[in-house]
Amino acid sequence: MISRKTQHQKEAVVRIAPARGFSLNVGEVFAYRELIYTLTWRDITVRYKQTVLGATWALLQPLMTMTLFTIIFGRVARLPTEGVPYPIFALAALVPWQLFAHAMTDSSNSLLVNERLVTKTYFPRMILPLSSILSGLVDLAISFIMLLALMAWYGIAPTFAILTLPAFLLMAIVAALGVGLWLSALNVQFRDVRYTIGFLTQLWMFASPIAYPSSLVPDRFRLIYSLNPMVGVAEGFRWALFGVGSSLAVLLISLTGSFIVFLSGWIYFRRVESSFADVI
Repeated sequence: MISRKTQHQKEAVVRIAPARGFSLNVGEVFAYRELIYTLTWRDITVRYKQTVLGATWALLQPLMTMTLFTIIFGRVARLPTEGVPYPIFALAALVPWQLFAHAMTDSSNSLLVNERLVTKTYFPRMILPLSSILSGLVDLAISFIMLLALMAWYGIAPTFAILTLPAFLLMAIVAALGVGLWLSALNVQFRDVRYTIGFLTQLWMFASPIAYPSSLVPDRFRLIYSLNPMVGVAEGFRWALFGVGSSLAVLLISLTGSFIVFLSGWIYFRRVESSFADVI
């Protein structure tokens, strides 16, 4: 017969405590990949639930913006497009921009919208802005098909450079996640951040070569301008599809800017993550 004292000695003691020090916690995020898939699919279904046009909105938004840009910048201002018809010149940049703008809007509110999840259970909080960004890939795929159809209409065939397109798409996702981490964390602390998202999105679009080529920017401002991650993404998409665009130096500078935004956003998010449940 085992004594009560011996039984107590054999019982395992499990102590749950927050991790010490600072870590980016990449492995834990990967361990919750099934939750990322579930939340991403939920965001996709909720977006088009009880809508009349459904996924057609993914076509109408870039199509209407492209039409407006074509009239104002293509016909009236007659901006140079390096020999590419202006509609597909603009649409090639609008396709990744749509993902980036969607990330700024949805990921900034991802923690507040999922308040009950944040306060009731534990999981890496960055999964919420990440899943909201990944759900935008469906819209990007739909609009990209429209871009290919428009290229066929104009008789423009992509070259082998199109194989580099996933690299520029990844660059857009990294930049979008970095901005999403910054905005979502700040929105928990300062609720008036949500009111600046619309203005920030419009300002960022015109600070990026979406409606115009980056070659119009004066050389003395080119270095600072190229730190904008969307400069490299927009110009990279055009180069991969049409063989036109900016120099390798501009792309590398934009890539650097993308990683700066991403890494700083991740570090800030991880530092304030432990206070989300108390503040939200």
